[in-house]
Amino acid sequence: MIFIGIDVAKFSHFASAVNSDGEVLLNPFSFSNSYEGFNLLLSRIKDFPIDDCLIGLESTGHYSDNIVSFLFDKGFNIGIINPIQSDSLRSSNIRKTKNDKIDTFLIAQCLMLHKYTLFSRIDFNILKLKTLSRFRFDITQSKTRLKTQLTGCVDLIFPELNSFFGNLNSKSAHAILSKYTSPKNISKARIDTILNVLNKASRGKYSYDDAVKLKKLASSSIAIDNPAMCIQIIYLIKQIDLLDEQILAIDLDIKKIMDEIDSPILSIPGISYTLGAMILSEIGDIHKFSNPTKLLAYAGLDPSVKQSGNFNATNTKISKRGSKHLRYAIRMAASIIIWNNDTFHEYYTSKCSKGKSYRNAIGHVCNKLVRVMFKILTENIPFNLN
Repeated sequence: MIFIGIDVAKFSHFASAVNSDGEVLLNPFSFSNSYEGFNLLLSRIKDFPIDDCLIGLESTGHYSDNIVSFLFDKGFNIGIINPIQSDSLRSSNIRKTKNDKIDTFLIAQCLMLHKYTLFSRIDFNILKLKTLSRFRFDITQSKTRLKTQLTGCVDLIFPELNSFFGNLNSKSAHAILSKYTSPKNISKARIDTILNVLNKASRGKYSYDDAVKLKKLASSSIAIDNPAMCIQIIYLIKQIDLLDEQILAIDLDIKKIMDEIDSPILSIPGISYTLGAMILSEIGDIHKFSNPTKLLAYAGLDPSVKQSGNFNATNTKISKRGSKHLRYAIRMAASIIIWNNDTFHEYYTSKCSKGKSYRNAIGHVCNKLVRVMFKILTENIPFNLN
């Protein structure tokens, strides 16, 4: 067997190769993080039979994604190594030397000691899901900020509009703001034209009396006259609409990958394709967790420990040291499942009846839900908890 260790960096990587006897077949060499660099790597290992090669890399972030995808498509077996494993080998060395060249041998040594997880087609899909899910999360956060800005602007140029619609970010509200931009323009518009704009956006929800009411509100509005803010509102709405289109497109891509993976995570009541994708992509290989407690800690949902001498705190907050995206997704799933499953609903209400706050009770639900997720994912069985 030939073990190829690759130490990954942003602009260039180092690689070396040893055989099962520890004999160095390739001394560490550098290759750039580019198409030419990847082909240089292939040229250096072209004499090694692909089936006899095992390539190892540390899972230290997104810098390894390109080289992993490239080599996986070429048919190589790839072992993903937890940095803790390579660090432990480095610490066992008396001098504890660390540089890119030596790290390639440490990675190869991890492969020889079977301290790796084999990269698979499912992992490739999980990698794509992680990219899409995190991008969707960022877009959603941006959309929320834009909505807040829009509300602030409308509070100044037409404060009465919020009471009329109840939700300034509804399609009807956006349609009126895009068409008329200010209460002065609405007060000058024909009632039948206003009604047409409202009903086109809401599919006939509004009546003639609603249009009359809106025009009266506009005529008596205490709004300030600020044309610049009206322009800002138009562009804010356009940005929100654009983000909505992007989110819809991302959701379609996520659904395709989730259908291919066919994970039992979707059998949990209330978990959608997008929420399930975020959970799966952030967890990665469930088998890297030996028990649900470690998965809970990875999400940062485990209680923090406060101890000094004989003092042990009994009321502590969650650690929040793990993946913030996984923590967000699990808390979101917990807040949904309590209304979609009797067992979880009873568990939640029992915690509330004991005086627990909403956040505290949801924390307990998260703990229970993580244990359920761990079981169905490790055993690949559908949710069955009534």
